[in-house]
Amino acid sequence: MAEYTFFFNPMSRAQIARWALHEANADYEPVFVDWVDKPQALLDANPMGKLPTIVHHHGGHDHAVSEAAAVCHYLAEMSAPEMLPREHEKADYFRWLFFAAGPLEQAVTNKAYGWNPDEKQEIAVGFGNYDKTIDALEGWFASHDYVCGTRFTMADVYVGSAVDWGLVFGTIPARDSLAAYAERVRKREAYQAAKAIDSALIAEMQANDTGSEG
Repeated sequence: MAEYTFFFNPMSRAQIARWALHEANADYEPVFVDWVDKPQALLDANPMGKLPTIVHHHGGHDHAVSEAAAVCHYLAEMSAPEMLPREHEKADYFRWLFFAAGPLEQAVTNKAYGWNPDEKQEIAVGFGNYDKTIDALEGWFASHDYVCGTRFTMADVYVGSAVDWGLVFGTIPARDSLAAYAERVRKREAYQAAKAIDSALIAEMQANDTGSEG
């Protein structure tokens, strides 16, 4: 049995976890998830049936992990400690990992669906407004190569995926610092290996007209 079971559909956020698995050089078994016929093993591990979900077979126990940001950090903790933050990097690492999982995800999603908070609502929502969120992200990468400065860490898999996808789909503006950051992470060998797998699977699915779900 592989060390990890990886439930995925290439047309989903599971692409983030595959990249993280490759960065961690993890031994994993991929299990394809059909949106209309989800395997019971996935539902047992994650009753919401959401992707990505991994199951770590470790020490005689099975540990299920979902939520892409959590999957990324867990893989670093268990399989790639060199990708964890050093003591002086922890503040930046956790700040921007959770910023991308919280305010950035919320701001981009809300804008895509046509909801922008008014001035009073900005006080209550976790991201303020879309422009402030993007400005904060742009400002960080204007003076930092990666989340933790000059060193790539597992936080860059999650934050880098958010920026990469945002630029591709036009949900994040192609500002200079963000475009440059995306180009840096796209050069990662693990990124390219994982992307090649998912791109090939997507092409096969589209050829077979199997449909997709985000």
